[in-house]
Amino acid sequence: MLDTHGRKYVDRLFDRSAAVFLKCHMTPTQVTLVALVLGVCAGIAYYFDQPLYSIGLLWTSGYLDAVDGAMARKSNATSATGTLLDIFFDRVVELVFILSFALKHETAIFALLTLTCTIVLSMSIFLTSGMLIENSGKKSFHYQAGLMERTEGFIMFTLMMTLNFYMREIAFLYAGLILVTVVQRLRESIRILGDSRTL
Repeated sequence: MLDTHGRKYVDRLFDRSAAVFLKCHMTPTQVTLVALVLGVCAGIAYYFDQPLYSIGLLWTSGYLDAVDGAMARKSNATSATGTLLDIFFDRVVELVFILSFALKHETAIFALLTLTCTIVLSMSIFLTSGMLIENSGKKSFHYQAGLMERTEGFIMFTLMMTLNFYMREIAFLYAGLILVTVVQRLRESIRILGDSRTL
């Protein structure tokens, strides 16, 4: 939701950073790789009891994850490979965090497993709709908005780290919010595809 409706308020910041990286002769893919490394390090930092470093690295990773797309658009370097890596690396970072949480909080393992299942469902609809529905936006494929998008995920992970005594409860809450997103995306996809009679 925030990615879709709030992005216009911070696009200038992303564009400025993109211009700086391009002047330094960096490519969008290189920035994507840096974002991946920082995101993985963030998950590892939490495991080693460094939540503040983890939060800082996580949000820096997310920031660069937005900047790489701005770089690609500014330099006319958008590509299917870039899109593939961007989406894949996002999931890698999420899974590293969930594994780190599970290793640190054994009582929350079932909640974290539930969260993982809802992420799989949400991404399945997100990617399938992106493949089936004609793209009309500035993204490289049809982008489905929803209640829980990338920024909301960062907020929930931050809450899980800062209020880790409630790890299980927050994980279940996060999973429930993603399920709402699953229903939103499923209904919208069926409506756009013209198969509303199936619901």
